[in-house]
Amino acid sequence: MKKPKLIVMAAGLGSRYGGLKQMEPISDNNEIILDFACYDAIKAGFDEIIFVIKPEMENDFKERVIKNIGKHAKIDYVFQELNQMPDGFDVPRDRTKPWGTCHAVMAAAELIDGPFAVINSDDYYGKSSFRKMYRFLASNKEQTQLCMIGYMVQNTLSNQGCVTRGICSVKEGYLNDITETSGLYMNDEGDILSGNKELIKKDTVVSMNFWGFTEMFLKEIITGFPQFLDSIQGNDQLTGEYLLPVKVGEALSQNKCMVKVLESTEPWYGVTYQEDREPVEEAFRRMKKEGLYPQNLWE
Repeated sequence: MKKPKLIVMAAGLGSRYGGLKQMEPISDNNEIILDFACYDAIKAGFDEIIFVIKPEMENDFKERVIKNIGKHAKIDYVFQELNQMPDGFDVPRDRTKPWGTCHAVMAAAELIDGPFAVINSDDYYGKSSFRKMYRFLASNKEQTQLCMIGYMVQNTLSNQGCVTRGICSVKEGYLNDITETSGLYMNDEGDILSGNKELIKKDTVVSMNFWGFTEMFLKEIITGFPQFLDSIQGNDQLTGEYLLPVKVGEALSQNKCMVKVLESTEPWYGVTYQEDREPVEEAFRRMKKEGLYPQNLWE
């Protein structure tokens, strides 16, 4: 059985953040969130990491990522570009950005030959999450058995504004349904509300795009892309995205897979807004002080 690989989706620009947040240092040693994620992944057992980046990130990526992480794991990188289209399709005029998270995974398809995990490049997922993911992928023998790391929604909010999360319906440890829900925030009374003012329980499980997939599901993603392109009309041709949570939900509804939910009680950290940066930096200083990480990750 092939060892699990880790796919890191790093091609997106943080539009609300206002810059290339993947490369912003968040520690006194100029480490970025991605350093901590890769450190945890390597410690959990992942020894091959594939980064999906934009061509214009290549030089920074080589200097900031490969230089350090490449000493501890095998590193590959691929480009996600707008013009990576299936035969018979052209890029719509005036579209400027690639096609979303499924498209990012497709960019790495030629390097995937077994089970693989997928993460965002600018999220901190926690040590135990990587251990749970690696154990599942390394022992799973069923192509139709997928998994995800589920977080309590109260651990994934920003104090600076609203966020979008994949709200999960979980039954007997398996994902029943997932709904992308925007406008999530905590009010002054400590209640969590969605954009349409629906009350959300604090322990509701959400997806933060930490998935465990098989080659079967990779084929589902690839074969589904032309169907997605055929389905979008009007402005969606300029801004629509082929998203992993939507594709997972579609596969579930068609009984093509089961998704084991591996729940995490660890806090999630991310820099959604510029103002999130200071509390995130403080969180990493605290974790180093508590001995969860060495003062310099890669020495």
